[in-house]
Amino acid sequence: MDINNEQKDYKTLEKLNNRYKGYAKFDNFEEDYAKLLYIRFLSAKFQSPYISEFLEGATQAKKNKNYIVLAYYYKLLGLKFEKYANSLNTFGSKENNYKKGINYSIKSLEIYSEHSHYNFARSKKTGIYINIGVNYFFQKKPYLAQLYLFKANLSLAETKNDTYNKILFHLWSGANYSLLGQYDSASKHLAKVIELRKDENKKNTSLNVARINAIYDTNEKQIEVNRNRNIAIVLGCSLMVGLIIFFLIQKSTKRKQKLAEQEKALESQKLATVLKEQELVTIDAMIAGQEKERQRIANDLHDDLGGLMATVKLHFNALKDKESPELYEKTNTLIEEAYQKVRSVAHAKNSGVIAKQGLLKAIKHMADKVSASNQLNIEVLDHGLDQRLENSLELTLFRIIQELITNVVKHAEASEATIHLTNHEDSINIMVEDNGKGFNPSQITKTKKGMGISSIDKRAEHLDGQLTIESERNKGTTVIIDIPI
Repeated sequence: MDINNEQKDYKTLEKLNNRYKGYAKFDNFEEDYAKLLYIRFLSAKFQSPYISEFLEGATQAKKNKNYIVLAYYYKLLGLKFEKYANSLNTFGSKENNYKKGINYSIKSLEIYSEHSHYNFARSKKTGIYINIGVNYFFQKKPYLAQLYLFKANLSLAETKNDTYNKILFHLWSGANYSLLGQYDSASKHLAKVIELRKDENKKNTSLNVARINAIYDTNEKQIEVNRNRNIAIVLGCSLMVGLIIFFLIQKSTKRKQKLAEQEKALESQKLATVLKEQELVTIDAMIAGQEKERQRIANDLHDDLGGLMATVKLHFNALKDKESPELYEKTNTLIEEAYQKVRSVAHAKNSGVIAKQGLLKAIKHMADKVSASNQLNIEVLDHGLDQRLENSLELTLFRIIQELITNVVKHAEASEATIHLTNHEDSINIMVEDNGKGFNPSQITKTKKGMGISSIDKRAEHLDGQLTIESERNKGTTVIIDIPI
């Protein structure tokens, strides 16, 4: 019913009420129904929900047991809570207002079904089902909306000439299908609205044409907006997929480059390892060759030259009774001296670990020989060397210490030196200290090592050992070597 009809009904009812009051007591049914129409008129005229007034009228109708009026109140309350859900803050949140609208609509259905004629109730039920469907539509619950619109359609099938509700059904079904994205179905329902509007009887002026046009235009625009939105979504998703693929390709390329760099570094490391192994093999061969050469020289001096000098001495002894005893003595002294030097060289070269006395005794013997000159006093301190080590290890350790003492003699200008030998069961610690003039260790680099340091470092590295040098000007030098065993 539109506003013009509401105004007409209200004026008619007002006149009838005034006339009726003059003849008899005003019936409470008429009073409740007139009040409902009046509130409905005010709500339509001022575009306001008038919820409190509707609730008050419903309470009065329920008290008077005017159930048909009460059902009408509940139907209108359902519409008001739906229409003004966003603005009825005093009655609860928007979601609660939508729920209240549905509850009042269902209450209206129950009362119509229980207290009215079947055909009358069926007509009212159609409109209420549509109202509930619209309520769920505004809540963005299209599947529930579709359920109640389907119920409205079933009710329409049993009703004849209900053009108004048919138009509303197709109108909101079209809107709901557009919300679901089913645009073909939406278009069919909206086309049905146009068809019904053309066939509409001119006397049916209660239809709110303006509202239908607005809803129709809105849904047309909504369909277009949804289509454009879907196109934008597809393009956006395609762009995102492209970006993801590009990112994955870039990441894969970087990973392959990193793997190639790692493989290159690994190859370089392998090459460095091979070169180091070859260098160590060369050092081992050099050490073995030096030892064999020393052994050969020692044997030659001892066996050949030593025996020869002994024979010469015997021949010169036969000249003892001849003339020039003075010349004889001098010659004999020189020969003896030469012989002693040859024996000294032979014993010195063969006094290392090649002899059977072992590392500790060889080092002590070497220290005693060097200390005999009275220019450098060497002290040997040992711990845990009661047992012999592996022969090649003892030989290498002896050569390292021999090189260190040679450096002290040649460069340190020291008067005292100490050799520390400590067996830690899993490692051998060598420490050689002197009180010489010292030097700056930072000046010794791996590319330029002096004073025999390169040879010592290579020997220690060959044994997986670590070389440490501590020195200070005029305060002496300490060389520490840790070798695992």
